[in-house]
Amino acid sequence: MAENSTYWEERGYIPHYERDSDPFASKLSKEADIFAGVYLMAIGILSTLGNGYVIFMAFRRKKKMRPAELMTINLAVCDLGISVTGKPFAIVSCFSHRWVFGWNACRWYGWAGFFFGCGSLITLTVVSLDRYLKICHLRYGTWLKRYHAFIALAIIWAYASLWATLPLVGVGNYAPEPFGTTCTLDWWLAQASVKGQIFVMSMLIFCLLLPTAVIVFSYVKIIAKVKSSAKEVAHFDTRNQNNHTLEIKLTKVAMLICAGFLIAWIPYAVVSVWSAFGQPDSIPIEFSVVPTMMAKSASMYNPIIYQVIDCKSPCCRKDKSLQKTRVYAISTCRKSTTAAQ
Repeated sequence: MAENSTYWEERGYIPHYERDSDPFASKLSKEADIFAGVYLMAIGILSTLGNGYVIFMAFRRKKKMRPAELMTINLAVCDLGISVTGKPFAIVSCFSHRWVFGWNACRWYGWAGFFFGCGSLITLTVVSLDRYLKICHLRYGTWLKRYHAFIALAIIWAYASLWATLPLVGVGNYAPEPFGTTCTLDWWLAQASVKGQIFVMSMLIFCLLLPTAVIVFSYVKIIAKVKSSAKEVAHFDTRNQNNHTLEIKLTKVAMLICAGFLIAWIPYAVVSVWSAFGQPDSIPIEFSVVPTMMAKSASMYNPIIYQVIDCKSPCCRKDKSLQKTRVYAISTCRKSTTAAQ
């Protein structure tokens, strides 16, 4: 600890985890930690049950899933991973009024959160590109098959593994949050050296800004295409029109999921960037907790969105129409039988 403090002092700034004798002691009140623990417990339970249910239902029809559905399941796996690997550590620490698991578990917690969070964002990026191809390039979107989805999944997991593991092998680090009960990427390295600034900027560009730019570009192009394609779609046959309508509905779901993810994570990203490049210690500790808690709620939204959309999906209406058709057919047969008698 003393050697690290000397290292930081030579650079004119000492981060909170080197300055404090106990970096894992909570800087919040006991009441605030209990509230945070109850909040995280509720989110963890809802996220685990919701995403677990999505994965279970998908497993029952695994051979019939389309490429877009495989991406949805991957997103549920990432959200479930965040809840199972991270939430228990944070909940216990909040109720204990300190991080009780030490430095190694702190780095594990930071790795797991970043790994599954990055996996979620890259999955959403792939989904947005899939929607872009199928809406804006109707004649070319049909070539996307299941094996393309599996290749995309392999790339997603490899990408997330690379960036999440770099801090564990000396390129950056994971460190306690200023309030003491959870851990994250060591954004404060940017205050120490050019090497630290390169690390933080690389994380921001390749794990937030670039994927977000792709998502925004895809949906902006989709919105523009939808507005101008009404006449073009009208020339298609009924089957193509129905497929196009379904793709539009799926795109709306994907846009809603992406919006929920970005709304939850962008405030945390802003606070992290300010911690890295802004005035050191200018963000009150109490204020830094709010974006962190918002980000941790992202894993809970998607199952809720799925359930709301399922109640309005064309598949449900198709099932109801089929049921009505069967009832009508049975009643007609009965009438014919009665007349014959």
